[in-house]
Amino acid sequence: MLIKKSEPKYHSELSEIAKKSKRFWGYSDEWMHLWDEDLTLTQEYIATNEVWHIENESEDIIGFYSFYRENEDFIRLDFLFIKPEYIGYGYGKLLINHFFSQAKLLADKIVLDADPYAEEFYQKFGFKTVENKPTKIEGRFLPVMSKII
Repeated sequence: MLIKKSEPKYHSELSEIAKKSKRFWGYSDEWMHLWDEDLTLTQEYIATNEVWHIENESEDIIGFYSFYRENEDFIRLDFLFIKPEYIGYGYGKLLINHFFSQAKLLADKIVLDADPYAEEFYQKFGFKTVENKPTKIEGRFLPVMSKII
């Protein structure tokens, strides 16, 4: 496995991974349509933010994460997705540990908006839920999580 800085040319592939990974949790077509723009990475986004991907032995991209400095106090983990067929094999752990090594060079605190299905994953790595933020879907909330590194 190799984790490397991603390039804008991978924007479509990374967007597809994000969408397939989100769909893995059984969300409806209606909700997936609402999130289409949120799950799309542009070339500009990749060029202006920290985006890293993990490749398997065949050099296929199987997951990625991205973050940016939201302000002087903290970094925001914006994306962390693994292709569905690779979920549960430790690749998310590899990515998040790589993320920690990058993030601690820039700030002492990380924040993220977690998918409710991913909240437990982040808790395993020391994140605490600090609030539940309403979404564009009535009655649905996202856990806002933070961690001091």
